[in-house]
Amino acid sequence: MMLKITRQKVHDVMSAKQEPVAFCESGDTVIFETRDCYNDSIIPGPKQPGEGDPSYGNPATGPLFVRGAKPGDQLKVEILSIDLAKQGVMRTSPTAGAFPHYYKEQTFRIFDIVDGTHVQFDEGLRLKLNPMIGVIGTAPESDEIDTHTPFDHGGNMDCNKIGPGTTLYLPVNVEGGLLSMGDLHALMGDGEVMICGLEIAGEVTVRVTVLRDQLKVPTPFAVRDGRAMTIQSADTLDEAAAKAANAMMDFLTKASGLDPRKSGMLMSLLSDMAVCQIVDPKMTIRVEFPLEIMEHYHIQLP
Repeated sequence: MMLKITRQKVHDVMSAKQEPVAFCESGDTVIFETRDCYNDSIIPGPKQPGEGDPSYGNPATGPLFVRGAKPGDQLKVEILSIDLAKQGVMRTSPTAGAFPHYYKEQTFRIFDIVDGTHVQFDEGLRLKLNPMIGVIGTAPESDEIDTHTPFDHGGNMDCNKIGPGTTLYLPVNVEGGLLSMGDLHALMGDGEVMICGLEIAGEVTVRVTVLRDQLKVPTPFAVRDGRAMTIQSADTLDEAAAKAANAMMDFLTKASGLDPRKSGMLMSLLSDMAVCQIVDPKMTIRVEFPLEIMEHYHIQLP
């Protein structure tokens, strides 16, 4: 029987002090049932105990203890599927995002999901969904980090490439890793410019594997559609951009044995930099690089 962590097992702080709510073996498949980032307080309908309190923001389901995971290891998280609820929600903000000057107050709008594949934006427009995980991470190495904030442990990266078919690599900073996730989006553009995507509850099915004594990637690190991605967060976009670019450059240089001048030229010719989000306490940037070039230089990801 597949392990399932229900939407009742949520928290809003990632920390080594969090008690695990479930245990699995390396290689197991696990289902995470998630609430939306507003703790399901906007969508009408019956609530589970603890749901619906608007003061409890951005809940993450977990944490999951992966047996055998030790500090210094890496956690390979293969995202097998995301099943979404039937309705999602968006809001305006007079204080954050790129457009606060347009809005005098916070307002909400509920959207219907059609056939599990599209959102009915208005009477004449349907948009194809691109499900993603906004918050996914392990316990940080020191201190605690709330689920609104992304950093080196992952967290609220809001990277729209973290969806079905993605393999995400995360650090193991504490025994068991303590993996959590939540804040699903049915659709979100790069930048998350109006402060939110199409926020929605759902279920995420993942396969979790402990990596040790293998090639280390610069976590958080994602692979999808033939692209490898470094994902980094910092106080400013400039700082996040430098972190993400250097993380990819350092990895490419060391793993391939190339001269830094040559790998730097490849980066400038072939890498793509994108803004994941500009609305969280730290900004997030990703840098993508073609897997086929890594493979040409005999880099095989674990």
